[in-house]
Amino acid sequence: MKTVRERLKKFFEDFYLVLVLIFLYAPILVMMVLSFNSSKSRSQWGGFTLQWYKQMFESASIMDALYNTLLIAFLSALIATILGTMVSFAMNHMKKLPRMILMTVTNIPMLNADIVTGISLMLLFIALRYRMGFGSVLIAHITFNLPYVVLSVLPKLKQMNKSVFEAALDLGASRRYAFVKVVFPDILPGILTGFLLSFTMSLDDFIITHFTKGVGMDTLSTKIYAEVRKGIKPEIYALSTILFAAIFIVLIVVNRRQKAEENR
Repeated sequence: MKTVRERLKKFFEDFYLVLVLIFLYAPILVMMVLSFNSSKSRSQWGGFTLQWYKQMFESASIMDALYNTLLIAFLSALIATILGTMVSFAMNHMKKLPRMILMTVTNIPMLNADIVTGISLMLLFIALRYRMGFGSVLIAHITFNLPYVVLSVLPKLKQMNKSVFEAALDLGASRRYAFVKVVFPDILPGILTGFLLSFTMSLDDFIITHFTKGVGMDTLSTKIYAEVRKGIKPEIYALSTILFAAIFIVLIVVNRRQKAEENR
């Protein structure tokens, strides 16, 4: 049987965990409730309504920002995944010292402060006289997404049994066929993880986007920031609720898929 000390320790551990969860998710829950409140007041419940969701979808500026956000997130995650996978293969075949140097250089955008990265990229675009807009934001997002892909794919390559690939070549398979059938399935979980991390980081980014977006182009983060400065509108609650729900569903699907693969 558990002693009184063990029970108290278990109680305080559970209480601490619940407290952390409350601080993390209570504001999100309040925001979701307010998105269905017919009153614009945050302190008064005026009844259930879906009008803020309707107005959100009817707002051209919000829809443009949503389109830019999703397109930049998808393209930057896709390009960063391709480049990061290629860099991981190159690093996996390097000697220890060059690999360590390249890993250090690759990790700089991730370890650096966002504001430093954002200002640095802004100055680079200005020096090159590159017009800031969609393209500059896309390049910036690829830059800071690349390390997440490398850190996801490279460990999978190190865990892979190289003799399996060599055995496939000895049995008559071409290098391309052996890669598709032997190597790629082994590193696929790392590639998917890198892609999802990149996609999520791109959706969430504000600081780097703010410094590299130029005039007349907005993502959801910069759009919400501009709206908050003028006063929070209920449409922003609705938009944030949809984003949270979408990411939550994606995480559930990914986790269930990974669990099913582990069971198999």
